[in-house]
Amino acid sequence: MQSRVALGILLASLVTGCVRVPPRTLPDVGFEVPEVFTGAPAEAAEPAADWWQEFGDPVLPRLVERALAHNQDLVVAAARVERAAAEARIAGAPLKPTVGASLSVSRQRQNFIGFPDFGGLGGGGSASTLFSNTFDRDALSLEASWEADLWGRLRAGARASLAQYQAAAAELRGARLSLAARTARMWFAAVEAHQQVTLAEESSAGFRDVVAQVRARYEQGLRPPLDLRLAQSNLSAAQALLERRRAQRDAALRGLQVLLGEYPDARLTGAHPIARLIELPPAVPVGLPATLVGRRPDVEAAERRVVAAEQQWLAARRALYPRLTLTAGGGTVTDTLQDLLDGDFRVWSWVAGLTQPLFQGGRLRAGVEWAAAGGDAALADFAVTVLRAYAEVETALAAESYLRRERAALEETAAHLTAAQRLSEDRYREGLGNYLVVLESQTRALSARSELLTAQRRLLDNRVALHLALGGGFEESTVATEASR
Repeated sequence: MQSRVALGILLASLVTGCVRVPPRTLPDVGFEVPEVFTGAPAEAAEPAADWWQEFGDPVLPRLVERALAHNQDLVVAAARVERAAAEARIAGAPLKPTVGASLSVSRQRQNFIGFPDFGGLGGGGSASTLFSNTFDRDALSLEASWEADLWGRLRAGARASLAQYQAAAAELRGARLSLAARTARMWFAAVEAHQQVTLAEESSAGFRDVVAQVRARYEQGLRPPLDLRLAQSNLSAAQALLERRRAQRDAALRGLQVLLGEYPDARLTGAHPIARLIELPPAVPVGLPATLVGRRPDVEAAERRVVAAEQQWLAARRALYPRLTLTAGGGTVTDTLQDLLDGDFRVWSWVAGLTQPLFQGGRLRAGVEWAAAGGDAALADFAVTVLRAYAEVETALAAESYLRRERAALEETAAHLTAAQRLSEDRYREGLGNYLVVLESQTRALSARSELLTAQRRLLDNRVALHLALGGGFEESTVATEASR
């Protein structure tokens, strides 16, 4: 897939080699952009360059590589790039002369027998038979034509198509980035689901032991039947939760396999969700520059479409001007095939034509208006894309601090409730406590530990969202387009 895209890029560059698309610049979007993101922390460590390597999970990088190599959505995006490259070659072709060669061989014989009775009036006449000489004629010709791009109309059209191709190439990079992010999120969902299954299994086993203790005391007449009913209902609820967690793990694994381009049988080859928390990467660097948004693939694609719209408007405007076309032809014409390459039989012609459109029913003027409206729409779309990009980055930066504090609070809550559960179970075992207290402590401890796992996964997802919003890692890099290199 990547080799076909590279071939399309090469061919587009060869055909449109004389065309230079304006370099990347961020158009004015109508609002002030800060130098650094306001949500960035005051102190932080420098993260690794490859953002999916930051999570310290040995499985995730392999999964991302498999997804990038086999996902079918990327095949679709790559096909769009190939098509845009072909369109760029088509648009750049009129800048070059067109040359054609032809070889013709003709043979003719004419017979005229008699003369007709004019008007069918009769009245006699004469009849004769005429046989014309049979002749052969062979011709070899070479023709070339070229339109002089006096006003830059053809170049503007070629630049528009090349900018559209660059937008498609940026969208392919965006699809790869999005696929890596979706793979990471789905893997984190599978890991959390596996951890939730483990937690539910541990809880079911613990509740089963409690049921056995309550039943023994009930049979001894030490506890009322209400305690046994409550204990059994708690165990049944834990078993139902376990099956729900297993279904969630199964769905996460199947969804991950779809991203990897594999059959979704919930058996992930070479990887299995770990029963531990994936560590959160280092904090966001200090003073994260707002210019990082400019490398986002969707921002780049939107900016290239603004350039394409501008060039389309130029091409439409210059279609109102005269066109100069040069046509030349040459070859040989002979009655003998063997003389086709003999210079004594050569013929040639040279024609220059200047045309000026006068009246076309308003088509050309409407084309200018259409291109101008397209430019306005492209600029507005760019502004919306940039504003959404800044919002996504700022939201992810702010959310990380909130999520970290939430996780810290849940860790403390889970620790207290787990200790309370053990204390209530011990007191009940010694005959000092009420089972309703045991029931509540078990339920609340399980819920807090489950919420803690979810909070950890949300932190990981938010970090992935930040990388996706920034278009990659935290390091600043320049992404050059093919035409501006």
